[in-house]
Amino acid sequence: MAYPIRNQQGLYFITCTVVEWADVFTRPLYKDIIIDSLRHCQKAKGLELFAYCLMSNHLHLIARAADDVNLSDIMRDFKKYTAKRVFENLHANPQESRRFWLKWIFENAGAFNQRNTHIQFWQQPSHSIELLSDAVAQQKLHYIHQNPVRAGICYRAEDYVYSSASFYAGLEAV
Repeated sequence: MAYPIRNQQGLYFITCTVVEWADVFTRPLYKDIIIDSLRHCQKAKGLELFAYCLMSNHLHLIARAADDVNLSDIMRDFKKYTAKRVFENLHANPQESRRFWLKWIFENAGAFNQRNTHIQFWQQPSHSIELLSDAVAQQKLHYIHQNPVRAGICYRAEDYVYSSASFYAGLEAV
């Protein structure tokens, strides 16, 4: 089922999921690629990021695009860049015990997608829901920040490093 971004300047809840729900983001190296890319998209591409949470196999965002920029284009570029960088780092990391297994997953998924030339890292399409009311936006914000708590990673959302929850709790963001 497709979840297209129809209103390019709308506020969206977006979920990007790794193919086969593979737990890739278990090491800071791979997580930092995602966070650094989000920062780049904010600085250089017009991404307005209101919330995020990076879990082991998916990323939740609340975001929109600046005027005269398409959110679809930002997300396309973000996913393409991060897929390539994470895959390269997985393959090059001699300490990565799962590199051959993960390579097989991404290459196998890429073989079944005509739009890819080599691998597929992210599921297509992303799950995007336009947030048309403050109540729904608040519900999604709570959902995003409680993700690591529900997963048993931490007791308090604001303690999870790869999330915007600490910012919303008034703490110093990492």
